[in-house]
Amino acid sequence: MGKRLPNPRLAKIHRSYTIEETAKLFDVHKNTVGNWIKQGLSVCGKKRPFLIMGRDLRVFLEAKRVKNKQSCKAYEIYCVRCRAPKKPAADLIEYKAITDTLGNLVAICPDCASIMNRCINLAKLKQNSAFMSITQPLAGLHIAACVNPSVNCDFKIGTKSHAQTSS
Repeated sequence: MGKRLPNPRLAKIHRSYTIEETAKLFDVHKNTVGNWIKQGLSVCGKKRPFLIMGRDLRVFLEAKRVKNKQSCKAYEIYCVRCRAPKKPAADLIEYKAITDTLGNLVAICPDCASIMNRCINLAKLKQNSAFMSITQPLAGLHIAACVNPSVNCDFKIGTKSHAQTSS
């Protein structure tokens, strides 16, 4: 099947659609379109085949999309499992950098204990006082970055190995 949220702009406002045409247009099952009609999508007339005006279809899908949107407050992260913005459990938040200027806030949902993520700009993160207790993991050091890297004694330069001294 198609995407979770159909694009309302696919419906032409000066055209009428049957249930089958609407299902094909949005790549959904015809029962989904029937459910939209039960949820309030208006149809022309009472007889079959039902005709759906493109303008009504577009308005219905846009309203459905707006109704499902939930914006997070400055101190909240959206929990996908609970489908609601939540304040992180015990205010424990970790910042994981994606690029130099962008990263993810990772926290645990207080209700379902699942991982929550929020993409945030590093400059906005520093300005936002709601996320003051953020921990940033230390990056692992590379061997080349070490001042005194440990060297395997069998491969020391300038000394003879055990095999060379015994012969």
